[in-house]
Amino acid sequence: MSYINEFELKNIVKQALAEDIGRVDITSNAFIPAHKKAKARIISKENFVICGLYVAGLVFKIQDKKIKFRPCVKDGDLVKKGKILAEISGRARSILAAERVALNFLSLLSAIATKTHKFVDAVKGYKARIIDTRKTIPGLRILEKYAVRIGGGFNHRFSLDEMFLVKDNHLKIIGGIKNLKPIKRRYILEIEVKNLREFKQALLLNPDMIMLDNMKINDMRQAVKIRNNLSSKFFLPPRLEASGNVTLKNVRKIAATGVDLISIGSLTHSIDSVDISLEV
Repeated sequence: MSYINEFELKNIVKQALAEDIGRVDITSNAFIPAHKKAKARIISKENFVICGLYVAGLVFKIQDKKIKFRPCVKDGDLVKKGKILAEISGRARSILAAERVALNFLSLLSAIATKTHKFVDAVKGYKARIIDTRKTIPGLRILEKYAVRIGGGFNHRFSLDEMFLVKDNHLKIIGGIKNLKPIKRRYILEIEVKNLREFKQALLLNPDMIMLDNMKINDMRQAVKIRNNLSSKFFLPPRLEASGNVTLKNVRKIAATGVDLISIGSLTHSIDSVDISLEV
């Protein structure tokens, strides 16, 4: 899993197991002999893009290093209902203790990858990239952004220290774009605008990116035209990011305006987990 720190990932998994198990799985320990072995399969209950197999395997391994976890597909595969996703064998108590955490990760990450895939598919033929936001579940950002990549999307910034992104609240505090002074910068600069007047003001600051927030389709198209006409005056003209109220119904129209990026918060903050089960 590229871009993911292994130490951080293990901590996420350990915390999830501790939360779910508590002190001990009292049911399994009471009714299942300690030496009892079992075999299980993880099965898809609907069609989706699978994501999180490595994480699921890590859940079982951290719970019991002797468990054998064999993936039958790979992250990014479009799986059909009834597909066997992985086979597991080992101590029955361990399998049952890790089951829910592994399925929770798989269900969430697969849902994000699947939703991202739908948006990516919807803008085929246009240059616009589908990107995510920081609207993620606290503590799970690295995994959710990984799922976006598996779905064919791209990541915006992971944290506030990666780039300058001057948003509406920053501008309200300082009194608008007119008071945004040029600075020596070591980072990418992006400025959020809500209309063409603000867009033209932002261009004067020569930013790397401009976010067109909740702008009408015609205004976005005009902004692209203005940017393109100015491209000869800039070594690198700013990339344009469309943002706000993007849905599967309007994303293709947005892409057709010629914007470079389309950011979608719902990729990670409005997710219906896919249906996956573990059967012994």
